[in-house]
Amino acid sequence: MMRLSWARTYAVFLKEFQQMMRDRLTFAMAIGVPILQLVLFGYAINTDPRGLPTAMVSADNGPIARSIVATVQNTGYFRIVHQGTSDAEGEALLERGEVQFLLVIPPRFGQQVVRGEKPSLLLAVDATDPSSSGPALAALDAAARQALQRELTGPLRSLQAQGLPFGMVVHKRYNPEGLSRYNIVPGLVGTILTMTMVMLTSLAMTRERERGTMENLLATPVLPAEVMAGKILPYVVIGYVQLAVILAAARLLFEVPMEGSMALLLAMIGVFIVANLGVGFTFSTLARNQLQAMQMTFFFFLPSMLLSGFMFPFRGMPQWAQWLGELLPLTHFLRIVRGILLKGNDAGQLVGELWPMLAFMAVATAVALARYRQTLD
Repeated sequence: MMRLSWARTYAVFLKEFQQMMRDRLTFAMAIGVPILQLVLFGYAINTDPRGLPTAMVSADNGPIARSIVATVQNTGYFRIVHQGTSDAEGEALLERGEVQFLLVIPPRFGQQVVRGEKPSLLLAVDATDPSSSGPALAALDAAARQALQRELTGPLRSLQAQGLPFGMVVHKRYNPEGLSRYNIVPGLVGTILTMTMVMLTSLAMTRERERGTMENLLATPVLPAEVMAGKILPYVVIGYVQLAVILAAARLLFEVPMEGSMALLLAMIGVFIVANLGVGFTFSTLARNQLQAMQMTFFFFLPSMLLSGFMFPFRGMPQWAQWLGELLPLTHFLRIVRGILLKGNDAGQLVGELWPMLAFMAVATAVALARYRQTLD
């Protein structure tokens, strides 16, 4: 029986290390993924979002109303991006997802406070993502009390002893009970499709090259665009099957409301699927084996999941992280699927999220086609 030799062990170690260093892509992924996780979790992820866009509709410009608005803004949670006098205009902004909150101050609000009539403020909340608005709502009551301490002085000080001299009516729109599954389950449509579409396409093409069947395909008079379309279309069908399974589970198991048009959702998801398949096709032209294709898939999937607003509030991330997130198709698709299912958005309300996906799809398809032509050469 041979004894353990450290010299032979070192020789195998040296051989394996040299082989690993020659595989630059795998080595880069081994270094890049931990760095990416550190940056995203350390700097981009924030579970206490601030500066949330807020629309204000005020029919009272008195000192008490102005003080409440100023104090609400000073909490850091609310950032007023629109001021108007029409409730319908504010509701439209809330429905399109352009604002997180709508604060409505009724006419003669300050006068009614002084007279002790206890008027009510209305705060409408886009509750499709309950975690993004929870801390802001908790800070709202304290902000209102702080504003009144400055205004109710002198003869009006007695109003402070009676508790809050006005009511705060909070309407949680699209998810009144604040159920997290209403946010998570529709989002799973996008995240599952992102992972499976990119992975399946990249592995399928790479596997053909490893098995040598790609040469047989190249010997035929098939054009690169025809190969790409023929490879992508079966996975488009698979994507729609996955959509049907997830939506059926969402309705039957989790009772997620489906307020909008299913036909519109089917059209929108087609763009999203093709965009991700284009990414997977590009990865297949870069990877030399299936392991590298898998590594590149996760390198794309990780930031997509973290920066899209699926796991953490999108508006809670720093500005640079939001810019990166806006480049990813998953970010826009999550807004589309939640808008259709929970809000009943129509095509006109979603066009602002559609064109970034179309642009990404065009770029991903063009890069994939260019890379595939290079492999033919």
